Amino acid sequence: MSAPISFVHAGPYVVATRQASAFDLKWRDALLPHLGSSLLPGTTLAGWLRLLRENRFAIAPSCWLRALMVSLQGIRNTYENWAHGATRKEAHIEPPIFILGHWRSGTTHLHRLLTLDRRFAFPNVYETLFPHTFLSTETVDSRLFDFLMPKWRPMDDMEWNIHSPAEDEFAVCVSTGKSPCMGWAFPERREHYDRYLTFRDVPQREIAEWRRAFLSFLSKLTLKYGRPLVLKSPTHTCRIKLLLEMFPQAKFVHIHRDPYKVFQSSQRTFRVNFQLAHLQKPRLDDLDDWIIAQYRKMYEAFFEERGLVPSGQFHEVRFEDLENDPMGQLRRIYAALGLPAFEACEPAVKRYIDSIAYYEKNSFAPLSDDLRDRIRSDWRPCFEEWDYPA
Repeated sequence: MSAPISFVHAGPYVVATRQASAFDLKWRDALLPHLGSSLLPGTTLAGWLRLLRENRFAIAPSCWLRALMVSLQGIRNTYENWAHGATRKEAHIEPPIFILGHWRSGTTHLHRLLTLDRRFAFPNVYETLFPHTFLSTETVDSRLFDFLMPKWRPMDDMEWNIHSPAEDEFAVCVSTGKSPCMGWAFPERREHYDRYLTFRDVPQREIAEWRRAFLSFLSKLTLKYGRPLVLKSPTHTCRIKLLLEMFPQAKFVHIHRDPYKVFQSSQRTFRVNFQLAHLQKPRLDDLDDWIIAQYRKMYEAFFEERGLVPSGQFHEVRFEDLENDPMGQLRRIYAALGLPAFEACEPAVKRYIDSIAYYEKNSFAPLSDDLRDRIRSDWRPCFEEWDYPA
């Protein structure tokens, strides 16, 4: 019998100090693929039927059970939304803090550090997966989903539960289908969904639909928590102009990391995402090309739009510096953005940092020379901007 898992309480999180047992991993790995797409447990029946029509009902035979589970979940979500009357009241949304950065750049680590400050609030995993119904269903249903969830994120073995900070992008993805993440579920039309990364080639009516869904989600979070929100979604990195139109006083923290390491880690993360979400055969043969193109598109938009952010509302941090000196870097962020005194949350931050002292990042095989050359060439502006050795 394996030793029991011990836990350390760190602010709003509970951090496990050893990995799950082989038994825990095996039964979850066997069960989860049959529970539906990881992106769509909170969709309504109407939203699900719209997605099916858009994708010509092209579900891979191996995914028919997944699709059936999404359908059943959609019926349940529709009933709960109707029966419990999720509030439609509008709340005053205080200017959010947006964490920017490509996937695997350290955005999750920074998000967790900033949300240790209880003067802020954040969307958790349950709320982002069930944006239509969480106000009325979270108290009861989150216990079941927490039991079913792996205790460590499959892409990086970070502690993970239903109450962990999560990406608000998933909520709008569920509500509208207008997100590059939807390409993980329907990879045959991945290029169609990739348009929603920057929204630059998207009709105004679709942008308006996305804005309404985003504001509705943030309004619900504000009604629940009554505090300013700290939001983290890599997709926001290339939507600064759109976000400033909605929140002129919003504050932004951008985190960057060695591009080679970002690429290696992204390979693993997107393979996991496609496997967990797909309803069609995943497209992995061109994964490297897709990651390189997506990163380039993201930072072309970022470099064009970051100058729109008013002085005092933008700060940039290097992941390597945050990793080596988290307390010092957080103090700089608080000072640069004019946030409340950092000292109030310093004890919680210290406890959390101590609790993850033995966390080990993934290790990867070296990149081939050809692939390094492509990354260096296509991502050159980022190497030069942040002084990473190419």
